[in-house]
Amino acid sequence: MRFFARRTAFYLFTAWAAITINFFLPRMMKGDPVSAYLAKNQGKISPEAAESLRTLFGLDDGRSLFQQYVDYWGLMLSGDLGRSFSKGLAPVGDVIAAALPWTLGLVGIATILSFFLGSGLGAIIGWRRGSKADAIVPISTFFSTVPYFWMGLIAIAVFSSTLGWFPASHAYSKGATPEWSWEFAWDVIQHGTLPALTIVVASLGGWILGMRNMMITVLDEDYVTVAQAKGLPPRKVLSRYASRNAVLPQLSSFALSLGFIVGGTLVMELVFSYPGVGKLLLDATNAKDYPLMQGLFLVITLSVLVANILADVAYAALDPRTRQTEA
Repeated sequence: MRFFARRTAFYLFTAWAAITINFFLPRMMKGDPVSAYLAKNQGKISPEAAESLRTLFGLDDGRSLFQQYVDYWGLMLSGDLGRSFSKGLAPVGDVIAAALPWTLGLVGIATILSFFLGSGLGAIIGWRRGSKADAIVPISTFFSTVPYFWMGLIAIAVFSSTLGWFPASHAYSKGATPEWSWEFAWDVIQHGTLPALTIVVASLGGWILGMRNMMITVLDEDYVTVAQAKGLPPRKVLSRYASRNAVLPQLSSFALSLGFIVGGTLVMELVFSYPGVGKLLLDATNAKDYPLMQGLFLVITLSVLVANILADVAYAALDPRTRQTEA
């Protein structure tokens, strides 16, 4: 309990610091979202309407910065992240909620699949070190060094334009209406298969190489030698003793990968014209839509924190020494 209490206090402080920086950073930039919006709509908005917009966004001169900070916490805790200028003053929460499922569904599944597949292959390759299975390592590492946008364009040219196996862009067919039906779900799967496979191929090499190297290190430990000397089946030694300890360093990298799923997909979404959070962040930056940018940064930050919390819990569950050391 002491271990979990210390980690909870640390992450609560980190969340407070991140949210505070998220509040002050846009206000340290030159200008403000209302000024940017008025510059694009010069002559179309009256001074009274402009003052109302400043009041709506908490930028009126009648309130101090500390009062604005307190108001920001109150609005955020109530689920109000402001309104997006580039999306017709729609609530920021609704705009993000419309794009978030596409990113989580595609990149989340691809990242989890690449982690488990890469860690599994790396464990087997490390267990059978010196065999022909080692040839997988340089091949997968080569694909991980290829720039992602280049790999995406090659995948589109081969599997979409030449072979016609998968659609080249977008999340679903033009003219289709999002709905809960098997036809629409199959359409989404067809459009998401090619970018998902590209993500898996691009990230597989790192997971394989990291797990293989850790397996080679772990196999020289005494507890593995003792397990083998007891006559335990090789499969049990691999899963219960070697792999369980070798995967521990992988969990930290996996947590960061999960956290950056939300905002780290910009290149993929541009190449495949996918309507996710990464493309939404780029559009908000180009439009100087500070409320939307602030909301996206908040979601990305909290996603990274939650992913790290889950990694700490998993790490402590797999390695009791962590709990004992910090307690």
